[in-house]
Amino acid sequence: MSFDLSVWALEDGATPEDVRTAVNGCRQGRHVDRYPDPRVVSFYRAITASYPDRHPGPNSPWAVAPLHAAHDHVELNLHPTCADQVLLDIERLAGEHGLMLFDPQDGSVYPPPARLPG
Repeated sequence: MSFDLSVWALEDGATPEDVRTAVNGCRQGRHVDRYPDPRVVSFYRAITASYPDRHPGPNSPWAVAPLHAAHDHVELNLHPTCADQVLLDIERLAGEHGLMLFDPQDGSVYPPPARLPG
C-alpha cells in the first residue's frame, strides 16, 4: 500500500478538471511522446536530489522506484510511513516549479501558489 501524489505541468489556465483528465489518460496508458516540460525536469531533479529514486536506500520514502516520469508529470508513490517533511518538500517544489499537485486518494488538485485566486 502506498500514498500517491503526482505533479502536473499543464498549460496556463488549466483547471482541476484538466488535471483529472490528464491523470485518467495516464492511467489508460496514453502518453504523448514529446520533449519533457522543463518544469517537470526541474522538479524531478530537485526531489530526487533530496530523495534518490535510483537504488534507493532502506529509509527511502518511495514505495515504487524509480519514479514514473513523463513529459508532463511525475508520479510519486510514497510509503505511508514516510516523514511529513517529504510531503512538505513535494508541495514546496511543486509550487516553486509551477506544477499542479494531484492527490488521487480524494481527487483533490492543488494549483501552485501563484495560481491561487487572490
